[in-house]
Amino acid sequence: MGEPQGDRARRPTIADVAQRAGVSKGLVSFALNDRPGVNVATRERILAIAAELGWAPDLRARSLSTNRSFALGLVLQRDTAIVAGDPFFPAFIAGVERELSTAGQALVLASVPSPRREADTYRKLASERRVDGVFLADLRGGDERLELVQSLGLAAVTLGHPDVPSPFPAVSVDDIDGVVATVAHLVELGHRSIAHVAGSPEMLHARRRRTAFERACEDRGVAHRVVDTDFSARQGGEATRALLADAARRPTAICYSNDVMAMAGIAVAQRAGLSVPGDLSIAGFDDSELARHVYPSLTSVATDAVEWGAAAARTLLAAIAGDAIDDSELAPARLVVRESTGAAPAPPRDMPR
Repeated sequence: MGEPQGDRARRPTIADVAQRAGVSKGLVSFALNDRPGVNVATRERILAIAAELGWAPDLRARSLSTNRSFALGLVLQRDTAIVAGDPFFPAFIAGVERELSTAGQALVLASVPSPRREADTYRKLASERRVDGVFLADLRGGDERLELVQSLGLAAVTLGHPDVPSPFPAVSVDDIDGVVATVAHLVELGHRSIAHVAGSPEMLHARRRRTAFERACEDRGVAHRVVDTDFSARQGGEATRALLADAARRPTAICYSNDVMAMAGIAVAQRAGLSVPGDLSIAGFDDSELARHVYPSLTSVATDAVEWGAAAARTLLAAIAGDAIDDSELAPARLVVRESTGAAPAPPRDMPR
């Protein structure tokens, strides 16, 4: 009839691994936690036996014995629809999970609608000891979360550099070069009227990209406009309609602060009877997987969101362990040129060139 239900459901323990390996439980613990004192061959044999038995760390038991939760938190003050629709976040989380899965850690994710709910969520996570540290994303001007999280005794890592003193290490990507390269690319194609559909002005990375765009246009002497949005496809599409409706100042190129808005812009332009890139060039940001599969394929600024998540997780785990951590700069953003950008359209014959 097979083994009893209770035996079949019981989790393998360190004692089971030790018995199979013919070593002490202490040696197994050292091997599983990658501590010194175990030779390479023995460690590999113990790890192989643990994998064969299906052993996994009991986070509840570890939490009780160490007063730690073995979990990290990511709280996003964004509409859930925006989080779900932006490819950056799944890619970033995939990078985080890549590190946490091998470290026996978990990720606690929360999406909240307001700063007050955000602050309450951090307090709840800390008071209930649900996380040992948090990722601080979407940095804002004078970000109050830095002081709050420090007062709660949580470790943290910031995604980007705050504009105020911070007690936490930062993991960042220089996105300015990518924005400047986009403007330079469009100017080389003959565009002299370029718009930027930006993100929320409250967020530092949206401000930084806007400033980089404006300076790049000013340096090259081209007309430019900026429309702020909430980073959503809906508002990206609305911004595109407004720009195209202004016949007197209609841009010949638009660069967007993420790929989702750029793809919405392509759809709006094509529904309006415009050719992309014949009548309007469009560029995105993030170089998401879909960017190369839409038609026309999307010119975009590439950042490695998966590696950003992995690097942030490694940094936060090291901070929780008490290691001295320096800020980390990842590879800068770079422009990937595809089909959605092309030569500027010739002006009508009755207009001066």
